[in-house]
Amino acid sequence: MRRTVAIAMIASLMLAGCESVKNFMARDLEDEDFIIGQLYVDERVDETPVISTPVKAKPKRKKADGTDCNNALGLQCDDDDNEALYAAVNRWLGVPYKYGGTDRKGIDCSAFVGTIYKEVYGKTLHRTSNDMLRDVNLIGKSQLREGDILFFTNSKGKVSHVGIYLKDGLFAHASTSQGVCVSKVDDSYWTKHFYKGGRVK
Repeated sequence: MRRTVAIAMIASLMLAGCESVKNFMARDLEDEDFIIGQLYVDERVDETPVISTPVKAKPKRKKADGTDCNNALGLQCDDDDNEALYAAVNRWLGVPYKYGGTDRKGIDCSAFVGTIYKEVYGKTLHRTSNDMLRDVNLIGKSQLREGDILFFTNSKGKVSHVGIYLKDGLFAHASTSQGVCVSKVDDSYWTKHFYKGGRVK
């Protein structure tokens, strides 16, 4: 009888110990995920965007005589501009930045790029900026064309920010300080942190 009780007590202690180890490991894994996530989180960037609020001017088509026109963002346009892309970006302009956000109450950079790609091109991309590297063939800055994804690094050297190239050195993204806006690729901060362009496979 005593032996049975002793065995039961030992088994109970072992199970309790296993549960404690399990709980500790679960917390540790959560902490690890958090720490890893912080390596890839967007840093706050103070910038002066080219466009930061929706453009209300009615788009005009380019005339046969070559006269300049405006697309949905009010930028000089060409006949081969993807009007759906410019219109989609315009609808999101001014939406605030929110890390982990996915809607108009707040959105982060990768969710913005993913949403635009789904809406305009019908393609589903990976959720995070770093994982989006798996969706593209990397290209240099001089090869960029409309719709390419721009990848930027943070101060830790990790790819942590993405945007969509438009034209003439401009790209659309969810900026930590400005929300969804259009910025210059050759802005001092973005030039310093530019990693690669990416053309979706």
